Amino acid sequence: MSKLTFKKKYLASFLPILLLILIFVIWEIFVKITETPHYILPTPTFIFATLIDDWSMLFPSMVNTLEIAFVGFILAGLGGISIALLLSYSKTLQNTLLPLAVILQVTPIIAISPLIIIYVESTYIALLICVWLVAFFPVLTNTMFGLNAINRELIDLFKLYNATKYKTLLYLRIPSSIPSIVTGLKIAAGLSLIGAIVAEFAAGSGGSNSGLAFRILEAGYRLNISRMFACLFLLAIIGIIFHKSLEIISQFILKKWDKS
Repeated sequence: MSKLTFKKKYLASFLPILLLILIFVIWEIFVKITETPHYILPTPTFIFATLIDDWSMLFPSMVNTLEIAFVGFILAGLGGISIALLLSYSKTLQNTLLPLAVILQVTPIIAISPLIIIYVESTYIALLICVWLVAFFPVLTNTMFGLNAINRELIDLFKLYNATKYKTLLYLRIPSSIPSIVTGLKIAAGLSLIGAIVAEFAAGSGGSNSGLAFRILEAGYRLNISRMFACLFLLAIIGIIFHKSLEIISQFILKKWDKS
């Protein structure tokens, strides 16, 4: 790699950070020039100070939200891939069960989450169900697309060698669908965080198990706008962690897949 190419990649990685700093500077200057009160629009420095002051309360909430989103994402990934493998094995199953999955996807989670929380005794499990319902569909559809989008000549080759459905699935369909599965998991990672927040809003439970959504509601009731912004900042951090972690893992998987 040449020095010029390295410098360009190095600069490109810092451009989003520079843009974010510029936005914060403009925000800070705008609030101070217009003399906007903190209870209407706090400055970034005031939000950061609030984040430090309330860290002992916000950090456990962030961990709770991260746990719900992460566990829900894992379950959605496993569930989506497993159901896709099952549906790809039989056209009858695919025609029977896929419409039900579509119905669950098109129904807004904010509408059904209160019912889930009412009928499921454990709030934790209810939150996981909500996250799963939001995040599993992209994994399901992308995995099915990858399993079905196989070169016809390769399928004919496997038939020529009298390969069973199981061997065709194991040695042809699954390896060929890895890029599509990775794409579905990337989409599901962002949706799992959205599902966790929506479910926490619907649950509205406080205490030691409360997530960032409850803290946002609590801050809204008390007109503590700076704390609301601090919670949003932590949610953005969780989203970035999710995205970057999955990006690194997907690059590693796709690199291995490309070599194979």
